[in-house]
Amino acid sequence: MTQRPGNQLFDAYFTARDMRDVFCDQGRVQAMLDFEAALARAEARVGLIPPSAVAPIEAACQAGLFDFVALGEAIATAGNSAIPLVKALGKQIATKDVEAERYVHLGATSQDVMDSGLVLQLRRALELIDGDLAQLGQTLASQAQRYVATPLAGRTWLQHATPVTLGMKIAGWLGAVTRSRQRLQELKPRLLVLQFGGASGTLAALGEQAMPIARALAEELQLNLPDQPWHTQRDRLVEFGSVLGLIAGSLGKLGRDISLLMQTEAGEVFEPSAPGKGGSSTMPHKRNPVGAAVLIGAATRVPGLLSTLFSAMPQEHERSLGLWHAEWETLPEICCLVSGSLKQALLVTQGLEVDAGRMARNLDLTQGLVLAEAVSIVLAQRVGRDTAHHLLEQCCKRAVAEQRHLRAVLGDEPQVTAELSAEELDHLLDPAHYLGQARTWVERAVAEHSALTA
Repeated sequence: MTQRPGNQLFDAYFTARDMRDVFCDQGRVQAMLDFEAALARAEARVGLIPPSAVAPIEAACQAGLFDFVALGEAIATAGNSAIPLVKALGKQIATKDVEAERYVHLGATSQDVMDSGLVLQLRRALELIDGDLAQLGQTLASQAQRYVATPLAGRTWLQHATPVTLGMKIAGWLGAVTRSRQRLQELKPRLLVLQFGGASGTLAALGEQAMPIARALAEELQLNLPDQPWHTQRDRLVEFGSVLGLIAGSLGKLGRDISLLMQTEAGEVFEPSAPGKGGSSTMPHKRNPVGAAVLIGAATRVPGLLSTLFSAMPQEHERSLGLWHAEWETLPEICCLVSGSLKQALLVTQGLEVDAGRMARNLDLTQGLVLAEAVSIVLAQRVGRDTAHHLLEQCCKRAVAEQRHLRAVLGDEPQVTAELSAEELDHLLDPAHYLGQARTWVERAVAEHSALTA
């Protein structure tokens, strides 16, 4: 078997090896050959072809028997991969059984072979993605519970807001993963369907045996039999691509958060360290978020690929010119990018390094200002909302101007101390006492993940 040279330099970084195996030349060819072997079995089951033809056809349906370079060159003339493959398959069969060669590909069209082969590949891709999502969900659930009460600064518009917890932030990532798993489960019946329509989608070449063969073929491939062939109705594939786009975006959000928390100025959460990981060619001190870069990179690239799938949907009549062709490498590349993003997300989250002390110090960078809301709400119940808000606003300005902690300024303000004791002020200005429903959000996200996994 001759292998076509490829661009491999970045594959290990951006793509999971098992997903690339699904969509490599051998994976593509074998999936189409699996369709041809199943078609022979189905047609023999209903009596269209002699049972004796099945074994020679099956024996030839092995991707290792074919020259991929020659196939690639033939595709450039034929316009699709099925035409030269079926010709080569016929020649392979004829070397062992000339009679059996007459029955290969009977009643099918090129797009039946390619689309059904693609669905077989997507079934495996979906299994890999769902497995990684489940593992990532379990990792995030564990980490969310571990850091459920670890305070850090909430950040809105990239500025310090009120305190949150690291567990709550991780629970947000977990919720997105859980919803993506739910979406994948929901679309399976629509995606994993047979494509079998013949020349124009009528299966006219098979006469009265068409539907029995279609049902038998679907059973052989363990695919659902759709209401009709979908040669130019591409919503199934685009739906799957769209869910993958959502996964890529959610993982990109995770990667963006990690990279921002790793910034020198924050230094709160880090990707796991390893020899040679995240270094610089010139700066020995660097620790770059190389995993997060893959997550962000995939989230940036996938939408453009997804737009190609959407653009290719208005396909002409019963068979498309060019729009179908635009899909061939697009959806597999989306699968590969998402697989690489998932692998990196697992590496990052499993070995997450957390500096809780730095989080506490960063929370105090504004010298208590992030907890001004906590004081204002309690004070409002005693002196009125407008009065309390104006008073806290003035105290915050004074704290900034005098470079003093808000607690000290409040302790010097008679209007405040007349309403709030020193113990109350200490309590209100402790981040651990102003975390709201953070624990509840973690518990709910973990429960939803557990319900899906059970």
